[in-house]
Amino acid sequence: MKQRTLGRTGIQVPPLTFGGNVFGWTLDQNASFSILDALLDHQLNFIDTADVYSHWAPGNHGGESETIIGNWLKKSGKREQIVLATKVGKPMGEGKVGLSPRYIREAIDASLTRLQTDYVDLYQSHDDDQDTPLAETLATFDALIKEGKVRAIGASNYSAARLAEALEVSEAQGLARYETLQPEYNLYDREGYENGLEQVAQANQLGVIGYYSLASGFLSGKYRRPEDAGKSARGEGVVKSYLNERGHKILKALDQVAEKHRVSPAQVSLAWLIARPSVTAPIVSATSLAQLKDLAGAAALTLDAGDIQALDQASAY
Repeated sequence: MKQRTLGRTGIQVPPLTFGGNVFGWTLDQNASFSILDALLDHQLNFIDTADVYSHWAPGNHGGESETIIGNWLKKSGKREQIVLATKVGKPMGEGKVGLSPRYIREAIDASLTRLQTDYVDLYQSHDDDQDTPLAETLATFDALIKEGKVRAIGASNYSAARLAEALEVSEAQGLARYETLQPEYNLYDREGYENGLEQVAQANQLGVIGYYSLASGFLSGKYRRPEDAGKSARGEGVVKSYLNERGHKILKALDQVAEKHRVSPAQVSLAWLIARPSVTAPIVSATSLAQLKDLAGAAALTLDAGDIQALDQASAY
């Protein structure tokens, strides 16, 4: 598999990132281990998780995904074969939220313990914390890099203005800077990233690993009629958000390109993201080996200029 460089970090990654939110949520430990083994078989060794995954699930408290990944790392002995990313900042319980120096230090140690490793390749701010000065947050990250606990840092869910401000603070104070950006971005949800964030990312050579790459499954073609809402727990929200005139236009274009290349609409959706010059490795998740095999095929799919133009036009906003 052809590798890409993650921004200016020097870290080599495949053109797809695997989202670890499913571990400990829709997949138990045994099923998660099977997916993790298969990821390496497919040469997809970039895994993105977060301390908060999956705090929202009944009976969970957060840390479930990291714990499963840590158990797999211990069992497999394959820590050096993967690029491991996690995040800090989302609410994890009383006093456990944000990007204060105290909490970042507490959170990284907790994540490393769960992951059963002494470093993470990429540590990301999961949310912007406007109550903590950027300089304090960045100085703490800078120290963690110097201590060897973190190789590089990134930002998720930042506005273009705040991301640019954070980069300026790092430059002015000689601190480690955000080297990656994790925004919501897919063929349907384009406007937020393309109108501001993309320009900041490109001007500063950031690696971009967008989430919701398949718009919660809509861009796989799974949801085509209102009745399809019953296909999953999130189906109702997907149908409500995406099943409209523009959504149907996008599905039609995806079907045409997919038929031309004899691949799935999901592969086309991901290949469109991979082909965008500013994007490094979109995040995808799978809950079965068959699903994973299909998604992995996107890394080998090359869309031509006509394909991209058709998809661009169908998804114009």
